Amino acid sequence: MKKKKWFKIITIVGLAGLFIGGSVALYLFNMPHRDVQSGKTDFSLTSNEIVSEYLANKDAANQKYLAADGDSKILKITGTIAKISENYDGNKVVLLKENSDKAGVSATFTPETNQNTIGLSTDQTITVKGVIRSGASYDDDLELYENVILEESDIVKK
Repeated sequence: MKKKKWFKIITIVGLAGLFIGGSVALYLFNMPHRDVQSGKTDFSLTSNEIVSEYLANKDAANQKYLAADGDSKILKITGTIAKISENYDGNKVVLLKENSDKAGVSATFTPETNQNTIGLSTDQTITVKGVIRSGASYDDDLELYENVILEESDIVKK
């Protein structure tokens, strides 16, 4: 009789835990994505300023701009277009870099904001808004500088 009672209790607790765990997972999976373009801008910088800040002290810059939970800072970056390309998903990628800089800011646009890049040309100064994903650094193995990476970008000012 006692074995039956314990089995019943363990089964009920297990099913309750499974239900609660499933509910939490379903909630987290269906959370709305962060809308970067309507969000508040945390910092406004030039491409030169953010690259210099990262190359001077990467750890301090990471602490300031990046978050481990993926909720990194939203930045407005002003700079001169050095290159316009397309990534493997067909999204536009605009590199903001001054001629004297070692690295630049690579802004990747979304399918919704790609059309805003029409008419852009190199040597044009623009301001883009996006969320930072990676900072500038020097790669010893490749012997080259890596750019700051902005995602979910859009043009604020042409």
